[in-house]
Amino acid sequence: MREPSSMETAPAPFSAQGKRLGVFVISYNAERLIQNTLRRIPEEIWREVEIVYVVDDCSMDETTRQAMDYPDPYGKLKVFRNRTNRRYGGNQKFGYQYAIDLGLDAVVMLHGDGQYAPEMLPDLFRPLVAGAADVVIGSRMIHRRDALKGGMPKYKFAANIFLTGVENLLSGLSLSEFHSGYRGYSTAFLRRIPLWENSDEWHFDSHILFQARQADAVVRELPIPTRYGDEVCHVNGISYGLNCLRSAFLFRLHRWGLIRLNRYDIAPRSLIDSRKLDDPYSSHSLILRRLRQMKLAGDQVLDLGFGCAAIAAALRQDGAILDGIDRDPRAIAESGPLFRRVFQNDLNRPGEIHLEHKYDIVLAADILQFLVDPADVLSRLKKFLVKGGLLAVSLPNVVNVQTRGRILFGRFPLHHRGLLEEQALHFYTLDSMRQLLVRAGWKVESTDVTSFPLTLVFPFLRRKRWRLPLWICRGLTLACKGLFAYQGVLFCKNPNESDLL
Repeated sequence: MREPSSMETAPAPFSAQGKRLGVFVISYNAERLIQNTLRRIPEEIWREVEIVYVVDDCSMDETTRQAMDYPDPYGKLKVFRNRTNRRYGGNQKFGYQYAIDLGLDAVVMLHGDGQYAPEMLPDLFRPLVAGAADVVIGSRMIHRRDALKGGMPKYKFAANIFLTGVENLLSGLSLSEFHSGYRGYSTAFLRRIPLWENSDEWHFDSHILFQARQADAVVRELPIPTRYGDEVCHVNGISYGLNCLRSAFLFRLHRWGLIRLNRYDIAPRSLIDSRKLDDPYSSHSLILRRLRQMKLAGDQVLDLGFGCAAIAAALRQDGAILDGIDRDPRAIAESGPLFRRVFQNDLNRPGEIHLEHKYDIVLAADILQFLVDPADVLSRLKKFLVKGGLLAVSLPNVVNVQTRGRILFGRFPLHHRGLLEEQALHFYTLDSMRQLLVRAGWKVESTDVTSFPLTLVFPFLRRKRWRLPLWICRGLTLACKGLFAYQGVLFCKNPNESDLL
């Protein structure tokens, strides 16, 4: 063994630097290899990480028992066994969700059969700990000859190069390899992406890299040794390859704006998002047009749960003076400069909100469905409006034809955005929206409806020469509002304002 020269420096001992780290050991039928894989994890990793957790995907052998019998001197090993076989992608979803729920800062996935060298864990963790990467990949193909020397079959070598080339071309990435299973992620990145929309099969790994591209995540590759031993390969190569190619083409279509896929519908790094204003019939556009009929210069506006702050940004340009209420620190940090004052309050606790002014306009756009008691909040809002002030409300129409079709076939799919948003506590029809406001003491002055958000599904429709589909959709919506309306938009005044002011 060659001794290091005096000019060489040994790598510094690995340190978590106060970060909470985890090693996720994904396993299936690894009875003979799991203990050796755990034994090969460097001592400095065992010392610095918070947890090493094995997730056995309902193996048909004694993988779980062997993992539980491993002598763990640090008391950091946990072993889970899935009740049913979740498949490779499904098992990863569980493992990464566990890391998020545990509050870890970063997690690296290690295969329980030892195909990927546990000795490389410090190298994979370092960019994540330093904040230099959102995604780290241990690549066998940075030095391609080493992959063949390590025993990679030639047909897999050629297929890896071909598939990676196509996936790079269609995604805009420039990776040496898409198909390594040695991955590390920051949990901040994992929280940003719709992880559970990805496949449960082996091409989950491609889906998450396409999501990284969509999220503008920092992806870093590190060379790792290649080792092919006597472990059993459970991948159907032909099916896997076709699924990777299909996923890459669909991602390209999504990037072109020809289709919309939920798994790549990722919020931009900046919350200030004006895409809804590109659609002339979105709730944002309808509200903004109505408000611009008023004298906005100098008007005081209160924006509840401002989120993306698209309307607020437009109103500020028109000279309005804005205050905002939101509980999300990220929204306040990014959108806060648009406002004169920002109150970090939970709208579910309206009694704790103490405002110093009365407002000409109050915006409650896409927020009431998330409140525990929206009627109570609406009732309290009346005292914050000046005489003749306006309340603008938008809510999704849950009986839209899209939702009716899904329910007809026994589905009620919740998503991270849209009509059936998973965090919503209430669902409304156009009629029940009006009833909610009337019961809270508001006079509904006028109503409007939005069309299906075609520009979000097909972004090329934002161009003016493609407006015909939008006009047709708008016509259908107005002809049959209850069936085709995507959202209801209501403008209200206080009928008893003279008594309250």
